[in-house]
Amino acid sequence: MAGGSGKGEFGRIEDFIALAKEGKDVKVAIDLKKQLVTQKVPPGDTEDAKREIDMYLLMAIYTFSAEEQVNQISKVYMLAFSEESPDALKINTAIANARLKMDYQRLKDAKITFEEKYF
Repeated sequence: MAGGSGKGEFGRIEDFIALAKEGKDVKVAIDLKKQLVTQKVPPGDTEDAKREIDMYLLMAIYTFSAEEQVNQISKVYMLAFSEESPDALKINTAIANARLKMDYQRLKDAKITFEEKYF
């Protein structure tokens, strides 16, 4: 979804951070998603191996606007199994939020304002 403008592609969060550090006006809106996915397990020697595994992705959809362009960038913060225990869910969510917080700090350091949201 990254568009070109003759000044290069803007397809990574780092590209927009660099623009902001150059003094350009960069805005971002962030939406958090929990996306369910199914992974097919290749057949093996046992019947148990012939199945699908339900997993989920905790991801952020960043919608940046800069240089008269609007670009959407998706970033996955956690991939986990749907059948995990409540304790594992809490741990995985905490890890995803810690990773998200690191990206939020990079955006703040570049003077990009946004609303902080967590999983």
